Amino acid sequence: MKIVKSEVVARIAMVMALLALPGAVRAQTTPTVTGTDDPVYRERLSVYASDYSKFVYDPMERVAGAADWRPLAATAKPAFSPSSLQAVQDYARRMNSSALIVWHKGKIALEWYGDGTGRTSELVSKSLSKPLSAIAVGRAIALGKIASLDQPISDFIPELKGTQKGRIHVRHLLDMRSGMQQQTFTTEADSPLNLGFLSPDFGHHIIADYPMVAEPGSVYAYANAPADLVAEVIERATGRRYAQFVSDEVFKPIGALGGAFWDGREGGLAHSGCCMTLPAETFLRLGVLLLHDGAWHGKRLLPEGYVTQMHTGTPQNPHFGLGVWVGSPYQKRRGFGAPGAPGPQVLHSEPYLDPDLYLFDGNSDQIVDISPANDLIVLRMGENPPRPTAESPQEWDNSYLVNTLIRGLAAAGKPVPSGK
Repeated sequence: MKIVKSEVVARIAMVMALLALPGAVRAQTTPTVTGTDDPVYRERLSVYASDYSKFVYDPMERVAGAADWRPLAATAKPAFSPSSLQAVQDYARRMNSSALIVWHKGKIALEWYGDGTGRTSELVSKSLSKPLSAIAVGRAIALGKIASLDQPISDFIPELKGTQKGRIHVRHLLDMRSGMQQQTFTTEADSPLNLGFLSPDFGHHIIADYPMVAEPGSVYAYANAPADLVAEVIERATGRRYAQFVSDEVFKPIGALGGAFWDGREGGLAHSGCCMTLPAETFLRLGVLLLHDGAWHGKRLLPEGYVTQMHTGTPQNPHFGLGVWVGSPYQKRRGFGAPGAPGPQVLHSEPYLDPDLYLFDGNSDQIVDISPANDLIVLRMGENPPRPTAESPQEWDNSYLVNTLIRGLAAAGKPVPSGK
Protein backbone atom coordinates (compact mmCIF):
# COMPACT_ATOMS: atom_id res chain seq x y z
CA MET A 1 0.00 0.00 0.00
CA LYS A 2 1.47 3.36 -1.02
CA ILE A 3 1.73 5.93 1.78
CA VAL A 4 1.90 9.52 0.61
CA LYS A 5 3.95 12.18 2.37
CA SER A 6 0.87 13.91 3.82
CA GLU A 7 -0.12 10.69 5.56
CA VAL A 8 3.32 10.36 7.13
CA VAL A 9 3.12 13.94 8.38
CA ALA A 10 -0.37 13.31 9.76
CA ARG A 11 0.76 10.21 11.66
CA ILE A 12 3.74 12.06 13.16
CA ALA A 13 1.39 14.85 14.23
CA MET A 14 -0.93 12.28 15.74
CA VAL A 15 1.82 10.76 17.89
CA MET A 16 2.95 14.21 19.01
CA ALA A 17 -0.59 15.18 19.96
CA LEU A 18 -1.07 12.02 21.98
CA LEU A 19 2.16 12.65 23.87
CA ALA A 20 1.02 16.22 24.55
CA LEU A 21 -2.10 15.21 26.45
CA PRO A 22 -2.18 16.71 29.95
CA GLY A 23 -0.82 14.38 32.62
CA ALA A 24 -4.06 14.76 34.59
CA VAL A 25 -5.93 13.24 31.68
CA ARG A 26 -3.70 10.49 30.35
CA ALA A 27 -0.83 9.02 32.30
CA GLN A 28 2.46 9.06 30.46
CA THR A 29 3.12 5.33 30.65
CA THR A 30 3.72 4.40 27.04
CA PRO A 31 4.46 0.66 26.73
CA THR A 32 7.95 -0.29 25.57
CA VAL A 33 6.43 -2.85 23.19
CA THR A 34 3.52 -1.82 21.00
CA GLY A 35 1.32 -3.13 18.22
CA THR A 36 1.18 -6.79 17.32
CA ASP A 37 4.34 -7.62 19.32
CA ASP A 38 2.85 -6.46 22.61
CA PRO A 39 2.56 -9.54 24.88
CA VAL A 40 -0.57 -8.14 26.56
CA TYR A 41 -2.23 -7.74 23.18
CA ARG A 42 -1.18 -11.23 22.14
CA GLU A 43 -2.62 -12.76 25.30
CA ARG A 44 -5.89 -10.86 24.95
CA LEU A 45 -6.23 -11.89 21.31
CA SER A 46 -5.57 -15.55 22.17
CA VAL A 47 -8.43 -15.64 24.66
CA TYR A 48 -10.71 -13.46 22.53
CA ALA A 49 -10.26 -15.71 19.51
CA SER A 50 -10.62 -19.01 21.37
CA ASP A 51 -13.19 -18.50 24.15
CA TYR A 52 -14.42 -14.97 24.85
CA SER A 53 -16.37 -16.23 27.89
CA LYS A 54 -12.98 -16.52 29.63
CA PHE A 55 -11.88 -13.02 28.69
CA VAL A 56 -10.80 -10.94 31.70
CA TYR A 57 -11.28 -7.18 31.56
CA ASP A 58 -8.03 -5.88 33.01
CA PRO A 59 -6.97 -3.33 34.12
CA MET A 60 -10.13 -1.83 35.58
CA GLU A 61 -10.26 1.81 36.70
CA ARG A 62 -12.47 2.60 39.68
CA VAL A 63 -15.21 5.15 39.02
CA ALA A 64 -16.67 6.87 42.06
CA GLY A 65 -20.40 7.16 42.55
CA ALA A 66 -22.41 9.31 44.95
CA ALA A 67 -20.99 9.33 48.47
CA ASP A 68 -24.50 9.67 49.90
CA TRP A 69 -26.07 6.90 47.80
CA ARG A 70 -29.46 5.68 48.92
CA PRO A 71 -31.57 3.01 47.20
CA LEU A 72 -34.38 4.30 45.03
CA ALA A 73 -37.76 4.36 46.74
CA ALA A 74 -39.91 1.25 46.48
CA THR A 75 -43.66 0.86 46.67
CA ALA A 76 -45.46 -1.60 48.94
CA LYS A 77 -48.46 -1.61 46.59
CA PRO A 78 -47.41 -2.13 42.97
CA ALA A 79 -49.97 -1.08 40.37
CA PHE A 80 -49.44 -4.29 38.39
CA SER A 81 -51.45 -7.47 38.72
CA PRO A 82 -49.63 -10.00 40.96
CA SER A 83 -49.67 -12.55 38.14
CA SER A 84 -47.79 -10.21 35.79
CA LEU A 85 -45.08 -9.51 38.37
CA GLN A 86 -44.68 -13.22 39.01
CA ALA A 87 -44.58 -13.95 35.28
CA VAL A 88 -41.73 -11.52 34.56
CA GLN A 89 -39.77 -12.74 37.57
CA ASP A 90 -40.15 -16.35 36.46
CA TYR A 91 -39.10 -15.38 32.94
CA ALA A 92 -36.01 -13.56 34.21
CA ARG A 93 -35.00 -16.58 36.26
CA ARG A 94 -35.44 -18.98 33.32
CA MET A 95 -33.40 -16.69 31.09
CA ASN A 96 -30.21 -16.73 33.22
CA SER A 97 -30.78 -13.23 34.53
CA SER A 98 -28.78 -11.67 37.32
CA ALA A 99 -31.05 -8.67 37.90
CA LEU A 100 -34.61 -7.61 37.12
CA ILE A 101 -35.92 -4.20 38.21
CA VAL A 102 -39.34 -2.72 37.45
CA TRP A 103 -39.70 1.03 38.09
CA HIS A 104 -43.12 2.67 37.77
CA LYS A 105 -44.19 6.26 38.41
CA GLY A 106 -41.24 7.15 40.60
CA LYS A 107 -40.89 3.96 42.64
CA ILE A 108 -39.55 0.44 42.29
CA ALA A 109 -42.35 -2.08 41.97
CA LEU A 110 -40.16 -5.18 41.70
CA GLU A 111 -36.48 -5.78 42.41
CA TRP A 112 -35.12 -9.31 41.98
CA TYR A 113 -31.58 -10.64 41.85
CA GLY A 114 -30.21 -14.04 40.95
CA ASP A 115 -28.01 -16.17 43.17
CA GLY A 116 -24.86 -14.38 44.28
CA THR A 117 -26.05 -10.99 42.99
CA GLY A 118 -27.43 -8.07 44.96
CA ARG A 119 -28.33 -4.43 44.74
CA THR A 120 -24.71 -3.24 44.83
CA SER A 121 -23.19 -6.03 42.71
CA GLU A 122 -21.24 -4.74 39.73
CA LEU A 123 -22.36 -6.45 36.52
CA VAL A 124 -20.61 -6.42 33.15
CA SER A 125 -22.49 -3.90 31.03
CA LYS A 126 -21.39 -4.91 27.55
CA SER A 127 -23.10 -2.48 25.15
CA LEU A 128 -25.24 -0.88 27.84
CA SER A 129 -22.14 1.33 28.00
CA LYS A 130 -23.04 2.95 24.67
CA PRO A 131 -26.06 4.96 25.88
CA LEU A 132 -23.97 6.08 28.86
CA SER A 133 -21.40 7.46 26.41
CA ALA A 134 -24.20 9.37 24.66
CA ILE A 135 -25.30 10.80 28.01
CA ALA A 136 -21.70 11.85 28.68
CA VAL A 137 -21.62 13.69 25.36
CA GLY A 138 -24.91 15.42 26.17
CA ARG A 139 -23.51 16.53 29.50
CA ALA A 140 -20.37 17.88 27.83
CA ILE A 141 -22.57 19.86 25.42
CA ALA A 142 -24.57 21.24 28.35
CA LEU A 143 -21.32 22.38 29.96
CA GLY A 144 -20.14 24.05 26.74
CA LYS A 145 -17.20 21.68 26.29
CA ILE A 146 -18.61 20.37 23.01
CA ALA A 147 -20.38 22.87 20.75
CA SER A 148 -22.92 20.47 19.27
CA LEU A 149 -23.51 16.96 18.02
CA ASP A 150 -22.51 18.16 14.57
CA GLN A 151 -19.03 19.31 15.58
CA PRO A 152 -16.32 17.41 13.67
CA ILE A 153 -14.08 15.25 15.83
CA SER A 154 -11.01 16.84 14.24
CA ASP A 155 -11.75 19.84 16.47
CA PHE A 156 -10.75 17.61 19.39
CA ILE A 157 -8.32 15.29 17.60
CA PRO A 158 -6.38 17.76 15.44
CA GLU A 159 -4.13 15.10 13.97
CA LEU A 160 -7.19 14.03 11.96
CA LYS A 161 -7.67 17.41 10.29
CA GLY A 162 -7.86 17.09 6.53
CA THR A 163 -8.71 13.38 6.64
CA GLN A 164 -11.94 11.53 5.97
CA LYS A 165 -11.96 10.30 9.57
CA GLY A 166 -11.65 13.89 10.73
CA ARG A 167 -14.96 14.67 9.03
CA ILE A 168 -16.80 12.36 11.43
CA HIS A 169 -19.20 14.39 13.56
CA VAL A 170 -19.66 13.67 17.26
CA ARG A 171 -23.18 12.56 16.35
CA HIS A 172 -21.82 9.87 14.05
CA LEU A 173 -19.84 8.24 16.85
CA LEU A 174 -23.12 7.75 18.73
CA ASP A 175 -25.52 6.79 15.92
CA MET A 176 -23.10 4.37 14.25
CA ARG A 177 -22.77 6.39 11.03
CA SER A 178 -19.06 7.12 11.47
CA GLY A 179 -18.08 5.56 8.16
CA MET A 180 -15.77 3.17 10.01
CA GLN A 181 -15.86 -0.51 9.14
CA GLN A 182 -18.57 -2.48 10.90
CA GLN A 183 -17.50 -4.86 13.62
CA THR A 184 -16.54 -8.31 12.41
CA PHE A 185 -14.70 -11.26 13.90
CA THR A 186 -11.20 -12.14 12.84
CA THR A 187 -8.29 -13.93 14.48
CA GLU A 188 -5.62 -12.02 12.52
CA ALA A 189 -3.13 -10.38 14.87
CA ASP A 190 -2.41 -7.51 12.50
CA SER A 191 -6.08 -6.70 11.94
CA PRO A 192 -6.82 -3.04 12.78
CA LEU A 193 -10.18 -4.23 14.12
CA ASN A 194 -8.47 -6.36 16.78
CA LEU A 195 -5.82 -3.74 17.52
CA GLY A 196 -8.58 -1.14 17.89
CA PHE A 197 -10.23 -3.20 20.61
CA LEU A 198 -7.62 -5.36 22.34
CA SER A 199 -4.42 -3.35 22.16
CA PRO A 200 -3.33 -1.55 25.34
CA ASP A 201 -3.22 1.53 23.08
CA PHE A 202 -6.50 0.77 21.31
CA GLY A 203 -7.41 4.46 21.03
CA HIS A 204 -4.24 5.16 19.06
CA HIS A 205 -5.10 2.33 16.65
CA ILE A 206 -8.69 3.54 16.20
CA ILE A 207 -7.41 6.99 15.27
CA ALA A 208 -4.49 5.88 13.11
CA ASP A 209 -5.45 2.57 11.55
CA TYR A 210 -9.12 1.63 11.94
CA PRO A 211 -10.44 1.49 8.37
CA MET A 212 -12.94 3.94 6.93
CA VAL A 213 -15.30 2.36 4.39
CA ALA A 214 -17.75 5.21 3.72
CA GLU A 215 -18.19 8.94 4.06
CA PRO A 216 -19.32 9.85 7.60
CA GLY A 217 -23.09 10.08 7.91
CA SER A 218 -23.81 8.00 4.81
CA VAL A 219 -24.12 4.42 6.14
CA TYR A 220 -24.97 2.64 9.39
CA ALA A 221 -22.30 0.23 10.66
CA TYR A 222 -22.41 -1.02 14.26
CA ALA A 223 -19.02 -1.31 15.96
CA ASN A 224 -17.27 -0.71 19.27
CA ALA A 225 -14.61 1.52 17.69
CA PRO A 226 -16.72 4.68 17.22
CA ALA A 227 -18.28 4.25 20.67
CA ASP A 228 -14.83 3.80 22.23
CA LEU A 229 -13.64 6.94 20.46
CA VAL A 230 -16.18 8.91 22.53
CA ALA A 231 -13.87 8.60 25.54
CA GLU A 232 -11.04 10.19 23.54
CA VAL A 233 -13.29 13.09 22.52
CA ILE A 234 -14.57 13.61 26.06
CA GLU A 235 -11.06 13.61 27.50
CA ARG A 236 -9.72 16.09 24.99
CA ALA A 237 -12.80 18.31 25.18
CA THR A 238 -12.96 18.48 28.98
CA GLY A 239 -9.38 17.95 30.17
CA ARG A 240 -10.62 15.18 32.47
CA ARG A 241 -10.27 11.45 32.28
CA TYR A 242 -13.41 9.80 30.96
CA ALA A 243 -13.99 7.99 34.23
CA GLN A 244 -13.62 11.20 36.23
CA PHE A 245 -15.98 13.11 33.93
CA VAL A 246 -18.67 10.42 34.11
CA SER A 247 -18.27 10.22 37.88
CA ASP A 248 -18.48 13.99 38.46
CA GLU A 249 -21.03 14.89 35.81
CA VAL A 250 -23.32 11.86 35.54
CA PHE A 251 -23.14 9.39 38.44
CA LYS A 252 -22.85 11.81 41.35
CA PRO A 253 -25.58 14.21 40.15
CA ILE A 254 -28.10 11.34 39.82
CA GLY A 255 -27.08 9.75 43.12
CA ALA A 256 -25.82 6.58 41.45
CA LEU A 257 -23.36 3.96 42.58
CA GLY A 258 -20.09 3.82 40.68
CA GLY A 259 -18.13 0.84 39.44
CA ALA A 260 -15.17 0.28 37.14
CA PHE A 261 -14.25 1.00 33.52
CA TRP A 262 -11.95 -1.20 31.44
CA ASP A 263 -8.79 0.66 30.42
CA GLY A 264 -6.50 -0.39 27.62
CA ARG A 265 -3.61 -0.17 30.07
CA GLU A 266 -2.89 1.37 33.46
CA GLY A 267 -3.50 5.08 33.08
CA GLY A 268 -4.61 4.59 29.47
CA LEU A 269 -7.83 5.30 27.64
CA ALA A 270 -11.07 3.79 28.95
CA HIS A 271 -13.40 1.75 26.77
CA SER A 272 -16.54 3.87 26.58
CA GLY A 273 -18.35 1.49 24.22
CA CYS A 274 -18.40 -1.68 26.28
CA CYS A 275 -17.38 -3.77 29.20
CA MET A 276 -17.64 -1.48 32.22
CA THR A 277 -18.99 -2.99 35.44
CA LEU A 278 -21.81 -1.19 37.26
CA PRO A 279 -24.71 -2.11 39.52
CA ALA A 280 -28.02 -2.65 37.73
CA GLU A 281 -29.56 0.20 39.70
CA THR A 282 -27.10 2.66 38.11
CA PHE A 283 -28.39 1.78 34.66
CA LEU A 284 -31.94 2.11 35.98
CA ARG A 285 -31.15 5.65 37.11
CA LEU A 286 -29.82 6.46 33.64
CA GLY A 287 -33.17 5.32 32.26
CA VAL A 288 -35.01 7.54 34.75
CA LEU A 289 -32.82 10.48 33.68
CA LEU A 290 -33.86 9.98 30.06
CA LEU A 291 -37.52 9.46 30.93
CA HIS A 292 -37.39 12.86 32.64
CA ASP A 293 -35.88 14.50 29.54
CA GLY A 294 -32.38 14.77 30.97
CA ALA A 295 -33.31 16.33 34.31
CA TRP A 296 -32.84 14.89 37.80
CA HIS A 297 -35.10 16.21 40.58
CA GLY A 298 -35.65 19.33 38.52
CA LYS A 299 -31.98 19.99 37.72
CA ARG A 300 -31.26 19.82 34.00
CA LEU A 301 -28.16 17.77 33.17
CA LEU A 302 -28.69 17.32 29.42
CA PRO A 303 -29.66 20.02 26.92
CA GLU A 304 -33.37 20.44 26.28
CA GLY A 305 -34.38 18.20 23.39
CA TYR A 306 -31.22 16.08 23.58
CA VAL A 307 -33.06 13.00 24.85
CA THR A 308 -35.47 13.24 21.93
CA GLN A 309 -32.50 13.10 19.59
CA MET A 310 -31.18 10.08 21.49
CA HIS A 311 -34.30 8.03 20.71
CA THR A 312 -34.80 9.25 17.14
CA GLY A 313 -33.60 6.89 14.42
CA THR A 314 -31.75 7.80 11.24
CA PRO A 315 -32.61 7.21 7.57
CA GLN A 316 -29.92 4.53 7.51
CA ASN A 317 -31.39 2.74 10.55
CA PRO A 318 -34.74 3.91 11.95
CA HIS A 319 -34.28 1.59 14.95
CA PHE A 320 -31.12 3.25 16.31
CA GLY A 321 -30.60 6.75 17.64
CA LEU A 322 -27.73 8.02 19.80
CA GLY A 323 -26.68 4.82 21.59
CA VAL A 324 -30.36 4.00 22.11
CA TRP A 325 -32.64 1.59 20.26
CA VAL A 326 -36.08 2.65 19.02
CA GLY A 327 -39.05 0.31 19.44
CA SER A 328 -41.07 1.40 16.40
CA PRO A 329 -41.67 0.66 13.59
CA TYR A 330 -42.26 -2.97 14.45
CA GLN A 331 -39.77 -5.54 13.23
CA LYS A 332 -40.11 -9.12 14.38
CA ARG A 333 -36.39 -9.81 14.24
CA ARG A 334 -33.92 -6.98 14.50
CA GLY A 335 -30.16 -7.26 14.40
CA PHE A 336 -27.44 -4.97 15.65
CA GLY A 337 -26.01 -4.57 12.18
CA ALA A 338 -27.48 -2.57 9.32
CA PRO A 339 -31.12 -3.37 8.42
CA GLY A 340 -31.20 -6.47 6.26
CA ALA A 341 -27.60 -7.40 7.01
CA PRO A 342 -26.80 -10.97 8.08
CA GLY A 343 -26.05 -11.70 11.71
CA PRO A 344 -27.81 -12.55 14.98
CA GLN A 345 -31.37 -11.27 15.16
CA VAL A 346 -33.24 -10.38 18.37
CA LEU A 347 -36.83 -11.66 18.54
CA HIS A 348 -39.73 -9.31 19.14
CA SER A 349 -42.74 -11.64 19.13
CA GLU A 350 -45.15 -8.69 18.92
CA PRO A 351 -45.05 -4.90 18.66
CA TYR A 352 -44.33 -2.99 21.85
CA LEU A 353 -47.61 -1.95 23.46
CA ASP A 354 -46.14 1.53 23.86
CA PRO A 355 -45.18 2.62 20.33
CA ASP A 356 -42.96 5.35 21.80
CA LEU A 357 -40.83 2.86 23.75
CA TYR A 358 -37.05 3.07 23.43
CA LEU A 359 -34.38 0.98 25.08
CA PHE A 360 -30.77 0.27 25.93
CA ASP A 361 -29.85 -3.09 24.39
CA GLY A 362 -26.58 -4.92 24.89
CA ASN A 363 -25.02 -8.27 24.16
CA SER A 364 -26.45 -11.19 26.18
CA ASP A 365 -29.91 -9.59 25.88
CA GLN A 366 -29.29 -6.99 28.54
CA ILE A 367 -32.01 -4.36 28.24
CA VAL A 368 -33.40 -1.22 29.82
CA ASP A 369 -36.90 -0.66 28.39
CA ILE A 370 -38.23 2.90 28.75
CA SER A 371 -41.98 3.35 28.21
CA PRO A 372 -42.88 7.06 28.34
CA ALA A 373 -46.62 6.40 27.98
CA ASN A 374 -46.68 4.28 31.12
CA ASP A 375 -43.96 6.06 33.14
CA LEU A 376 -42.34 2.63 33.25
CA ILE A 377 -38.79 1.28 33.09
CA VAL A 378 -37.93 -2.42 32.97
CA LEU A 379 -34.31 -3.58 33.36
CA ARG A 380 -32.86 -7.03 32.82
CA MET A 381 -29.14 -7.82 33.13
CA GLY A 382 -27.38 -11.16 33.15
CA GLU A 383 -25.73 -13.88 31.13
CA ASN A 384 -26.80 -15.22 27.75
CA PRO A 385 -30.28 -16.75 27.92
CA PRO A 386 -30.44 -20.50 27.22
CA ARG A 387 -30.44 -21.48 23.60
CA PRO A 388 -33.79 -22.89 22.41
CA THR A 389 -33.97 -26.68 22.24
CA ALA A 390 -36.61 -29.22 21.25
CA GLU A 391 -37.38 -29.77 24.93
CA SER A 392 -37.34 -26.05 25.77
CA PRO A 393 -38.09 -24.10 22.58
CA GLN A 394 -38.61 -20.69 24.17
CA GLU A 395 -36.02 -18.10 23.10
CA TRP A 396 -35.35 -14.66 24.48
CA ASP A 397 -38.10 -12.23 23.42
CA ASN A 398 -37.28 -8.52 23.72
CA SER A 399 -40.95 -7.54 23.92
CA TYR A 400 -42.02 -10.02 26.62
CA LEU A 401 -41.10 -8.30 29.87
CA VAL A 402 -42.42 -4.83 29.18
CA ASN A 403 -45.57 -5.97 27.34
CA THR A 404 -46.42 -8.42 30.13
CA LEU A 405 -46.17 -5.60 32.65
CA ILE A 406 -48.23 -3.16 30.57
CA ARG A 407 -50.91 -5.81 30.33
CA GLY A 408 -50.50 -6.26 34.07
CA LEU A 409 -51.44 -2.62 34.58
CA ALA A 410 -54.59 -3.10 32.53
CA ALA A 411 -55.47 -6.31 34.41
CA ALA A 412 -55.19 -4.38 37.67
CA GLY A 413 -57.66 -1.81 36.38
CA LYS A 414 -55.09 0.91 35.70
CA PRO A 415 -55.43 3.11 32.62
CA VAL A 416 -52.89 2.16 29.99
CA PRO A 417 -52.02 4.98 27.55
CA SER A 418 -51.22 3.95 24.00
CA GLY A 419 -48.49 6.50 23.35
CA LYS A 420 -48.59 9.37 20.92
